[in-house]
Amino acid sequence: MKSIVIEKPDTLVLAERPIPEPAAGDVRVKVKLAGICGSDSHIYRGHNPFAKYPRVIGHEFFGVIDAVGEGVSHARVGERVSVDPVISCGHCYPCSIGKPNVCTSLVVLGVHRDGGFSEYAVVPAKNAFTIPDAIADKHAVMVEPFTIAANVTGQVNPTENDIALIYGAGPMGLTTVQALKGVYNVKEVIVADRIDERLEMAKESGADWVINNGQQSLQDFLDEKGLKPTLIVDAACHPSILQEAISLASPAARIVLMGFSSDPCQIVQQGITGKELSIYSSRLNANKFPVVIGWLEKGLIDPDKLVTHTFNYHHVTDAIELFEKDQRHCCKVLLTFSE
Repeated sequence: MKSIVIEKPDTLVLAERPIPEPAAGDVRVKVKLAGICGSDSHIYRGHNPFAKYPRVIGHEFFGVIDAVGEGVSHARVGERVSVDPVISCGHCYPCSIGKPNVCTSLVVLGVHRDGGFSEYAVVPAKNAFTIPDAIADKHAVMVEPFTIAANVTGQVNPTENDIALIYGAGPMGLTTVQALKGVYNVKEVIVADRIDERLEMAKESGADWVINNGQQSLQDFLDEKGLKPTLIVDAACHPSILQEAISLASPAARIVLMGFSSDPCQIVQQGITGKELSIYSSRLNANKFPVVIGWLEKGLIDPDKLVTHTFNYHHVTDAIELFEKDQRHCCKVLLTFSE
């Protein structure tokens, strides 16, 4: 089989590897579609501190089970599945309170262990979620990106009375827009970004207001519109954002951090306690695949609004370069592995 392997930073090869056999408790997935994420690019470029090389990247993928290991029902062969990349121990403290996404021995497919940019991938059977026939393949591959939004919204419990501000109109921000509007029917959603084309995508995904905060003061914009955010999501992940979010937030607001920046940020504690703000963080997803599959079945979200490009996996280098360099016209890129 062919696998997309990062041998070392900046060295990507299309390698010939033996088709793997599923171990006990595993299934083998014949991969049909996979999505490119920023973390795949970071591993490729050597900017992910968790990755070990060589590594088959890819943690957003969909396919069909074609073999099962011992202890897994043979009836699962032929199932269409989307794969949760979060592999956890199930018994440490985080796992015991429903947070397997921060398991003390966390393994993420495509990061700590070979992922889905391959013609075949072996994964734990419990991580392969059945996709109902009514959900198209091109939507099934987008389950994982939407679980990021499901994890955020699952923590902060949005209401119809919320005024939400989202920093960043990349895939994380746009999936969150769709969740807030389509699932939770949030009163107002504001999106701030510095790329006008991305702001247009935010409008298409349901944002009520958009602002290019590289050209206009976000504070002035909110004051002019009479908007005071009760929920702020940082999906842009710049160290300067948290302090601004604290100053813009309504008293009793919730702020969610989604980024992995290693650069320090400075905040004034009084701004948090004075308003009694709640600050959350969100990493990957905690058992949110069934949630997103349910959203898709009910038509509450539309992945088509995010997917801008599709490549055959043989052209993965071109796909990643486009993803990295053309943020104006490129949002979500899919790779095809089989029909």
